[in-house]
Formats: sequence, structure tokens, C-alpha cells
Amino acid sequence: MAESGGKEKIKWTTTVIISSSLKGREIATALENRSHKIRYSDSVENGSIIFSLSGVAFLLMDAKECIMSPEELYLAKIEKFINIHQNSFLVLSAALHGPEEWKLIFRIQQRFLGSNLRILPVHNTVNAINLMSTIAKTASKPCISNICYRMITAKAYIIEQSPVWKTLQKIKLNDDPIVPN
Repeated sequence: MAESGGKEKIKWTTTVIISSSLKGREIATALENRSHKIRYSDSVENGSIIFSLSGVAFLLMDAKECIMSPEELYLAKIEKFINIHQNSFLVLSAALHGPEEWKLIFRIQQRFLGSNLRILPVHNTVNAINLMSTIAKTASKPCISNICYRMITAKAYIIEQSPVWKTLQKIKLNDDPIVPN
């Protein structure tokens, strides 16, 4: 696959640990089709997908199933998941995110406010795989180093070229705190 500018697009693959409860499901097959090395595990939370080299974990839940089950059940499952995984994402799947689904998301956000949980509302397997792969890829070591380098370079360029920064340097507001008289 050639990208514009003559660069070749490199396919990103990694080892993915998947809950055995997802074996044979569309999401596991889709990850395998992207050439990831799949390892099934009975020791991870049901519905979990872990990109171990990236340090990110995803918990797949169906919004309709959550709405139909007692709140304590799905909240306990989420709590157990985020206590185990530092960089955790709840992938909440619904064909349509209507008022009931948004109320569910709001309840989960309220309950886990201030925690390390991020919620990703998705509509289908392709949507879920794309989001998970993008997050896992950007959190992987070579990619995160590249992103950090680009941000440092952009910051240096902005400081170098910005008229605001030049003005601040002239009046030395960037070095001295503003002290009232």
C-alpha cells in the first residue's frame, strides 16, 4: 500500500490477549484478520481485550445488555476491570445510541468520575476494532516516542515563530512572574 509522498504504510501488528468468552466472536476474528497474534485467556475479565505491549485494556459491553441487567452487576464488572488495568477503556456497543444508552453512559461516568476509565461508544465491530487499534497503536512505544518528538518539535516551532512569544520575550513576562505593586 503506497501512501502519498512516496512513504509506504506499514501494517501495525501486536500480540492481543482476549478473554476466552470472545473466542469465535466477530471481534476476535476481525483482530485475527488484521494479523494480530491472538492469545486467549480464561484468567482475564469476560469481554476483555488487552494490547499488552501498549499497556491498554478494553472491556466490551453491550449497552442493551447493561440496560436490561441490574446496575450493580455491570458496575461491579467495570470496577473490577479498572482496578486491574491502569489504562482502561469501556467499549460500549449499541447499534444506535439513543436516550437510554446516553443515560447509561452518564450513570457510568458519574460512578467512575475521577477514575482511569474512558468510555468509547461504538456502533459495530469495525468501529470498535478501528478505535481499539488506533488507541493501542498510539500508546505503543515506537509510536508514542514519535508523537512526543513531533509535539516537542511543534512547540519549539511555535515558540520560535510566534509573535506573542517574541513580545513576551521582549518584555520578559515569560521569565518573571507578574507581581502586583
